[in-house]
Amino acid sequence: MGFLKSIFGKKEQPKRQLNHVSHLKVGDMISLDDSFALPPALRGQQLRVEAVNTYEYQRSQRSEWVLKGHSSDSIFLSLDEDDESYLSFSIKINRAVVEQLFDLDEFSVIFEENDSAHLNTQTIEGDTLTQYGQWLGKQYHQHQFAQFGYFHRQDYRGMKPPQDSHGATGEPFEAYLLLDDEEKCAVEVEVYESGDTDVMLTLYRPLSDIRDFWPGE
Repeated sequence: MGFLKSIFGKKEQPKRQLNHVSHLKVGDMISLDDSFALPPALRGQQLRVEAVNTYEYQRSQRSEWVLKGHSSDSIFLSLDEDDESYLSFSIKINRAVVEQLFDLDEFSVIFEENDSAHLNTQTIEGDTLTQYGQWLGKQYHQHQFAQFGYFHRQDYRGMKPPQDSHGATGEPFEAYLLLDDEEKCAVEVEVYESGDTDVMLTLYRPLSDIRDFWPGE
């Protein structure tokens, strides 16, 4: 038997199968549909998983895949699971872009506890329209106010993130969510204890927008 092994060598291990977004790991790649229904940052792009983060809430946790393609800008991907599963693509925008897209007085109501914010997208044109137009709904209504959670820069799928003095407790934050009337677009805001605030435009898309998967090494 040992003689036969020396002739034929060891049997190759089967290659890892990858056919669903929930199984993505760092180093894996995906390619997206080239449909004009997708914004330029996504349309026909090949994207590599650069990191896997975890959002932890009181009764749930959610994975976030950080993707990069030819651009230096990151795309943030999550799996939105309700009655059906959808891809949730997000991009971060800075204050200057927020001012271009929304009225700041309307935007500030998002953080007022006794009011339900309604946000209207302002008229945009030129490069701003090209870059952000397909990420935006016309009107948004507040769906979530100050949901407390922890952000972990680690992959905790199948595990409970540590929350004790001996572990990495994550970064505490409060989450705010606004949805457009069709619930196809969202504005998400995360306010951290440090005072840092992240504003994201989110687009919900069918799982079929991922055309191919390539496992990393």
